[in-house]
Amino acid sequence: MMKLNFVAQQWVLMGRRIQTPFSMPRMFSSAIKQCEGGVSMVQGASRGIGLEFVRQLLEKNNKGHVVATCRNPNGANGLLELKNKFAERLDIHQLDLTIDSTIEAAAKSVEDKYGYLNLLVNASGILSIPNTLQPETTLNKLQRDSLLLNYEVNAVGPILVIKHMWPLLKVGGGTGTERSLAVVANISARVGSIGDNRLGGWHSYRSSKSALNQLTKTVAVEFARKKDPITCILLHPGTVDTDLSKPFQKNVPEGKLFTKEFSVQKLLSIINNAKASDNGRFFAWDGQEIPW
Repeated sequence: MMKLNFVAQQWVLMGRRIQTPFSMPRMFSSAIKQCEGGVSMVQGASRGIGLEFVRQLLEKNNKGHVVATCRNPNGANGLLELKNKFAERLDIHQLDLTIDSTIEAAAKSVEDKYGYLNLLVNASGILSIPNTLQPETTLNKLQRDSLLLNYEVNAVGPILVIKHMWPLLKVGGGTGTERSLAVVANISARVGSIGDNRLGGWHSYRSSKSALNQLTKTVAVEFARKKDPITCILLHPGTVDTDLSKPFQKNVPEGKLFTKEFSVQKLLSIINNAKASDNGRFFAWDGQEIPW
Protein backbone atom coordinates (compact mmCIF):
# COMPACT_ATOMS: atom_id res chain seq x y z
CA MET A 1 0.00 0.00 0.00
CA MET A 2 2.89 2.35 0.74
CA LYS A 3 4.32 1.81 -2.75
CA LEU A 4 0.97 2.46 -4.35
CA ASN A 5 0.48 5.62 -2.31
CA PHE A 6 3.92 6.85 -3.33
CA VAL A 7 3.30 6.28 -7.04
CA ALA A 8 -0.16 7.75 -6.84
CA GLN A 9 1.25 10.85 -5.18
CA GLN A 10 3.79 11.18 -7.98
CA TRP A 11 1.21 10.73 -10.73
CA VAL A 12 -1.86 12.23 -9.13
CA LEU A 13 -1.35 14.45 -6.12
CA MET A 14 1.86 16.24 -7.03
CA GLY A 15 0.68 16.80 -10.58
CA ARG A 16 -2.72 18.16 -9.70
CA ARG A 17 -3.30 21.83 -10.44
CA ILE A 18 -6.23 24.10 -9.62
CA GLN A 19 -8.06 24.67 -12.90
CA THR A 20 -8.96 28.17 -13.92
CA PRO A 21 -12.23 28.80 -15.77
CA PHE A 22 -12.01 27.91 -19.46
CA SER A 23 -11.11 30.86 -21.59
CA MET A 24 -11.67 31.38 -25.28
CA PRO A 25 -8.97 29.92 -27.55
CA ARG A 26 -6.09 32.22 -28.38
CA MET A 27 -6.16 33.95 -31.72
CA PHE A 28 -3.35 32.84 -34.00
CA SER A 29 -1.42 34.79 -36.56
CA SER A 30 -2.88 34.71 -40.06
CA ALA A 31 0.64 34.17 -41.40
CA ILE A 32 0.66 30.41 -40.89
CA LYS A 33 3.47 28.35 -42.35
CA GLN A 34 1.64 25.52 -44.12
CA CYS A 35 3.48 22.19 -44.16
CA GLU A 36 2.77 19.87 -47.05
CA GLY A 37 1.77 16.58 -45.49
CA GLY A 38 0.38 18.29 -42.41
CA VAL A 39 1.39 18.45 -38.75
CA SER A 40 0.60 15.56 -36.42
CA MET A 41 1.06 15.30 -32.67
CA VAL A 42 1.41 12.01 -30.79
CA GLN A 43 1.04 12.26 -27.03
CA GLY A 44 2.55 9.30 -25.16
CA ALA A 45 5.15 8.62 -27.85
CA SER A 46 8.11 7.14 -25.98
CA ARG A 47 7.24 3.48 -26.56
CA GLY A 48 4.60 0.96 -27.60
CA ILE A 49 1.74 2.11 -29.80
CA GLY A 50 2.64 5.79 -29.46
CA LEU A 51 6.19 5.28 -30.72
CA GLU A 52 4.88 3.17 -33.61
CA PHE A 53 2.46 5.96 -34.56
CA VAL A 54 5.39 8.36 -34.77
CA ARG A 55 7.41 5.92 -36.87
CA GLN A 56 4.65 5.21 -39.37
CA LEU A 57 3.59 8.85 -39.65
CA LEU A 58 7.15 9.76 -40.58
CA GLU A 59 7.87 6.80 -42.84
CA LYS A 60 4.58 6.73 -44.75
CA ASN A 61 4.32 10.46 -45.32
CA ASN A 62 7.63 11.78 -46.54
CA LYS A 63 6.61 15.42 -46.17
CA GLY A 64 4.55 15.48 -42.99
CA HIS A 65 5.86 16.82 -39.69
CA VAL A 66 5.37 15.06 -36.34
CA VAL A 67 5.43 16.42 -32.80
CA ALA A 68 6.12 13.63 -30.30
CA THR A 69 5.61 14.14 -26.57
CA CYS A 70 6.36 12.07 -23.50
CA ARG A 71 7.23 12.49 -19.82
CA ASN A 72 10.97 11.91 -20.19
CA PRO A 73 12.28 12.72 -23.68
CA ASN A 74 15.91 12.19 -22.68
CA GLY A 75 15.16 8.58 -21.81
CA ALA A 76 13.07 7.88 -24.90
CA ASN A 77 15.68 6.01 -26.92
CA GLY A 78 13.29 4.99 -29.68
CA LEU A 79 12.25 8.59 -30.26
CA LEU A 80 15.84 9.79 -30.20
CA GLU A 81 16.74 7.25 -32.89
CA LEU A 82 13.90 8.53 -35.05
CA LYS A 83 15.07 12.09 -34.44
CA ASN A 84 18.47 11.18 -35.87
CA LYS A 85 16.78 9.78 -38.97
CA PHE A 86 14.12 12.48 -39.42
CA ALA A 87 15.83 15.51 -37.90
CA GLU A 88 13.91 18.10 -39.94
CA ARG A 89 10.44 16.57 -39.55
CA LEU A 90 10.34 15.35 -35.94
CA ASP A 91 10.07 17.56 -32.86
CA ILE A 92 10.21 16.03 -29.38
CA HIS A 93 8.75 17.81 -26.35
CA GLN A 94 8.26 16.96 -22.71
CA LEU A 95 4.63 16.52 -21.65
CA ASP A 96 3.45 15.05 -18.36
CA LEU A 97 -0.30 14.44 -18.28
CA THR A 98 -0.44 15.27 -14.58
CA ILE A 99 1.29 18.66 -14.89
CA ASP A 100 -0.77 21.26 -16.74
CA SER A 101 2.16 23.59 -17.36
CA THR A 102 3.88 20.96 -19.54
CA ILE A 103 0.73 20.56 -21.65
CA GLU A 104 0.53 24.33 -22.07
CA ALA A 105 4.23 24.54 -22.94
CA ALA A 106 3.87 21.85 -25.61
CA ALA A 107 0.93 23.72 -27.15
CA LYS A 108 2.94 26.94 -27.16
CA SER A 109 5.87 25.21 -28.89
CA VAL A 110 3.60 23.90 -31.64
CA GLU A 111 1.95 27.30 -31.99
CA ASP A 112 5.30 29.07 -32.30
CA LYS A 113 6.75 26.70 -34.90
CA TYR A 114 3.73 25.64 -36.96
CA GLY A 115 0.67 27.62 -35.86
CA TYR A 116 -1.68 24.65 -36.26
CA LEU A 117 -2.25 20.89 -36.00
CA ASN A 118 -4.04 18.45 -38.29
CA LEU A 119 -3.92 15.35 -36.12
CA LEU A 120 -3.73 14.65 -32.39
CA VAL A 121 -3.26 11.09 -31.18
CA ASN A 122 -3.58 10.54 -27.43
CA ALA A 123 -1.77 7.23 -27.01
CA SER A 124 -0.65 7.20 -23.39
CA GLY A 125 -2.21 4.86 -20.88
CA ILE A 126 -1.58 2.99 -17.64
CA LEU A 127 -2.74 -0.51 -16.69
CA SER A 128 -0.22 -1.90 -14.25
CA ILE A 129 2.98 -1.02 -12.41
CA PRO A 130 5.12 -4.02 -11.36
CA ASN A 131 4.74 -4.81 -7.67
CA THR A 132 2.57 -1.74 -7.21
CA LEU A 133 -0.54 -1.51 -9.37
CA GLN A 134 -2.43 -4.43 -10.88
CA PRO A 135 -5.86 -4.77 -12.53
CA GLU A 136 -8.36 -5.94 -9.91
CA THR A 137 -9.84 -9.45 -10.21
CA THR A 138 -12.36 -8.78 -7.42
CA LEU A 139 -14.03 -5.87 -5.68
CA ASN A 140 -12.13 -6.80 -2.51
CA LYS A 141 -8.87 -5.66 -4.14
CA LEU A 142 -10.14 -2.26 -5.21
CA GLN A 143 -8.27 0.74 -3.75
CA ARG A 144 -8.97 4.45 -3.93
CA ASP A 145 -5.44 5.23 -5.11
CA SER A 146 -5.64 2.82 -8.04
CA LEU A 147 -8.95 4.33 -9.17
CA LEU A 148 -7.58 7.88 -9.01
CA LEU A 149 -4.33 6.98 -10.74
CA ASN A 150 -6.05 5.23 -13.65
CA TYR A 151 -8.56 8.05 -14.02
CA GLU A 152 -5.89 10.75 -13.92
CA VAL A 153 -3.70 9.19 -16.61
CA ASN A 154 -6.25 7.45 -18.83
CA ALA A 155 -9.09 9.99 -18.84
CA VAL A 156 -8.29 13.40 -17.32
CA GLY A 157 -4.90 13.88 -18.98
CA PRO A 158 -5.91 13.18 -22.59
CA ILE A 159 -8.91 15.49 -22.38
CA LEU A 160 -6.78 18.33 -21.02
CA VAL A 161 -4.39 17.79 -23.93
CA ILE A 162 -7.33 18.21 -26.32
CA LYS A 163 -8.37 21.39 -24.47
CA HIS A 164 -4.97 23.01 -25.01
CA MET A 165 -4.51 21.76 -28.60
CA TRP A 166 -8.06 22.74 -29.61
CA PRO A 167 -7.16 26.20 -31.01
CA LEU A 168 -4.39 24.63 -33.11
CA LEU A 169 -6.71 21.94 -34.45
CA LYS A 170 -9.37 24.53 -35.32
CA VAL A 171 -6.86 26.50 -37.36
CA GLY A 172 -5.39 23.40 -38.98
CA GLY A 173 -8.45 21.48 -40.10
CA GLY A 174 -7.35 19.32 -43.02
CA THR A 175 -4.72 21.79 -44.26
CA GLY A 176 -1.89 20.00 -46.08
CA THR A 177 -3.56 16.59 -45.83
CA GLU A 178 -5.99 14.57 -47.93
CA ARG A 179 -8.67 15.00 -45.24
CA SER A 180 -11.12 17.87 -45.02
CA LEU A 181 -10.93 17.90 -41.21
CA ALA A 182 -8.48 17.71 -38.36
CA VAL A 183 -8.69 14.48 -36.38
CA VAL A 184 -8.43 13.78 -32.66
CA ALA A 185 -7.88 10.07 -32.06
CA ASN A 186 -8.01 8.89 -28.45
CA ILE A 187 -6.71 5.37 -27.86
CA SER A 188 -9.35 3.67 -25.75
CA ALA A 189 -10.04 -0.05 -25.15
CA ARG A 190 -12.92 -2.44 -25.70
CA VAL A 191 -12.99 -3.11 -21.96
CA GLY A 192 -14.21 0.47 -21.55
CA SER A 193 -17.47 -0.45 -23.25
CA ILE A 194 -20.30 -0.83 -20.74
CA GLY A 195 -22.45 -2.74 -23.23
CA ASP A 196 -19.62 -5.16 -24.01
CA ASN A 197 -18.72 -5.84 -20.36
CA ARG A 198 -19.41 -9.54 -19.86
CA LEU A 199 -16.45 -10.58 -17.71
CA GLY A 200 -16.24 -7.86 -15.04
CA GLY A 201 -12.98 -7.22 -13.21
CA TRP A 202 -10.31 -4.65 -13.99
CA HIS A 203 -12.46 -2.06 -12.21
CA SER A 204 -9.99 0.85 -12.26
CA TYR A 205 -8.73 0.46 -15.82
CA ARG A 206 -12.13 -0.43 -17.27
CA SER A 207 -13.90 2.53 -15.66
CA SER A 208 -11.13 4.98 -16.62
CA LYS A 209 -11.55 4.03 -20.27
CA SER A 210 -15.32 4.40 -19.93
CA ALA A 211 -14.67 7.89 -18.57
CA LEU A 212 -12.38 8.65 -21.51
CA ASN A 213 -15.13 7.52 -23.87
CA GLN A 214 -17.74 9.77 -22.25
CA LEU A 215 -15.43 12.78 -22.13
CA THR A 216 -14.43 12.29 -25.76
CA LYS A 217 -18.05 11.96 -26.86
CA THR A 218 -18.90 15.17 -24.99
CA VAL A 219 -16.02 17.02 -26.65
CA ALA A 220 -17.15 15.71 -30.04
CA VAL A 221 -20.65 17.07 -29.47
CA GLU A 222 -19.22 20.51 -28.71
CA PHE A 223 -16.99 20.45 -31.80
CA ALA A 224 -20.01 19.65 -33.96
CA ARG A 225 -22.19 22.29 -32.33
CA LYS A 226 -19.54 24.95 -32.93
CA LYS A 227 -18.92 23.68 -36.48
CA ASP A 228 -15.22 23.29 -35.80
CA PRO A 229 -13.35 21.48 -38.61
CA ILE A 230 -12.43 18.62 -36.27
CA THR A 231 -13.66 15.05 -35.96
CA CYS A 232 -13.02 13.31 -32.66
CA ILE A 233 -12.89 9.50 -32.53
CA LEU A 234 -12.06 6.71 -30.10
CA LEU A 235 -9.98 3.72 -31.20
CA HIS A 236 -9.54 0.22 -29.77
CA PRO A 237 -6.17 -1.10 -31.02
CA GLY A 238 -6.82 -4.74 -30.14
CA THR A 239 -4.49 -6.59 -27.80
CA VAL A 240 -1.07 -5.43 -28.92
CA ASP A 241 2.31 -6.91 -28.00
CA THR A 242 3.57 -4.04 -25.83
CA ASP A 243 4.87 -3.58 -22.29
CA LEU A 244 1.34 -2.65 -21.21
CA SER A 245 -0.17 -5.99 -22.26
CA LYS A 246 2.81 -8.26 -21.63
CA PRO A 247 1.81 -9.45 -18.12
CA PHE A 248 -1.60 -10.54 -19.46
CA GLN A 249 -0.76 -12.10 -22.81
CA LYS A 250 -1.06 -15.74 -21.72
CA ASN A 251 -4.86 -15.51 -21.89
CA VAL A 252 -4.98 -13.99 -25.38
CA PRO A 253 -6.45 -16.38 -27.98
CA GLU A 254 -4.16 -17.53 -30.77
CA GLY A 255 -4.01 -15.01 -33.59
CA LYS A 256 -5.41 -12.18 -31.44
CA LEU A 257 -2.12 -10.76 -30.18
CA PHE A 258 -1.20 -8.10 -32.71
CA THR A 259 2.14 -6.54 -33.49
CA LYS A 260 2.47 -2.80 -33.02
CA GLU A 261 3.06 -2.43 -36.74
CA PHE A 262 -0.18 -4.21 -37.67
CA SER A 263 -2.36 -2.41 -35.14
CA VAL A 264 -1.11 1.09 -35.93
CA GLN A 265 -1.39 0.47 -39.66
CA LYS A 266 -5.07 -0.41 -39.15
CA LEU A 267 -5.68 2.57 -36.86
CA LEU A 268 -4.03 5.01 -39.27
CA SER A 269 -6.27 3.72 -42.03
CA ILE A 270 -9.30 4.63 -39.91
CA ILE A 271 -7.82 8.04 -39.08
CA ASN A 272 -6.91 8.86 -42.68
CA ASN A 273 -10.42 8.03 -43.83
CA ALA A 274 -12.23 9.79 -40.99
CA LYS A 275 -15.22 11.93 -41.97
CA ALA A 276 -17.42 14.45 -40.19
CA SER A 277 -20.02 11.71 -39.71
CA ASP A 278 -17.48 9.70 -37.65
CA ASN A 279 -17.31 12.42 -35.00
CA GLY A 280 -17.90 10.96 -31.54
CA ARG A 281 -17.77 7.30 -32.63
CA PHE A 282 -15.86 4.38 -31.11
CA PHE A 283 -14.09 2.04 -33.55
CA ALA A 284 -12.15 -1.19 -33.20
CA TRP A 285 -8.94 -1.74 -35.16
CA ASP A 286 -10.90 -3.46 -37.95
CA GLY A 287 -13.25 -0.51 -38.45
CA GLN A 288 -16.19 -2.12 -36.63
CA GLU A 289 -18.07 0.21 -34.30
CA ILE A 290 -18.05 -0.73 -30.59
CA PRO A 291 -21.14 -0.22 -28.39
CA TRP A 292 -20.86 2.26 -25.56
